[in-house]
Amino acid sequence: MRIVVTNCNTTQWMTEEIVRGARAAASPGTTVTGLTPPWGPESAEGWLDSHLSAAAVLDALRTYDGPRYDAVVLAGFGEHGREGVRELVGVPVVDITEAAAHLACLLGRRYGVVTTLDRSRGQIEDSLELAGVGRNCAAVVGTGLGVLDLDDPQRTEAAFLAAAEQARRAGAEVLVLGCAGMTGLQRTVGEKLGLPVVDGVAAAVRLAESLVALGLTTSRAGSYAHPLPKRRTWGRPH
Repeated sequence: MRIVVTNCNTTQWMTEEIVRGARAAASPGTTVTGLTPPWGPESAEGWLDSHLSAAAVLDALRTYDGPRYDAVVLAGFGEHGREGVRELVGVPVVDITEAAAHLACLLGRRYGVVTTLDRSRGQIEDSLELAGVGRNCAAVVGTGLGVLDLDDPQRTEAAFLAAAEQARRAGAEVLVLGCAGMTGLQRTVGEKLGLPVVDGVAAAVRLAESLVALGLTTSRAGSYAHPLPKRRTWGRPH
């Protein structure tokens, strides 16, 4: 099984970190390939960046000419483009935002998201609502760190722990890493917090594997219906 994991920005070291986390979560026999958009924002932090990122990711998948893949994981937390990619490709598409939230709902009644800048909170809240899991979210809390600040593990952990306490006070029983650049952090903060911590990258990879194993993909009845035979298709043929 091959899974393509898309970064939502053009920063290559972040793609490498995301792929490292995805491979750590993947089952034996699953190959993970990272995809960095050739254009777009260096870090997606705000509405404009998010819409540009969505177009760049869609374009990267539309022009992809690598090995055939069985599923796509979108590694942008709260970013746009999820619905467009589901219409575009003929394989399961799993977004880390909804993957993490769905798993969090299996672990506690209410979850909290700890993310980067406060300005990202609105996008994340909208994405969770669209995915149908917004009502279970106790709080989305920013750490004050930008996406590119996550290259300092000690600073990231300290900021995460402080924000996590705010989410706990708001009623969160489970925590979600609110940025793909935080992947792997759950191993160091979970025990300190005494709460389950869900990494969206790992959650999305496992859910993507499950969908492929079950022979399931995006429905073409209704929302994602499109007369694809006259267009080029990507991923697994319909």
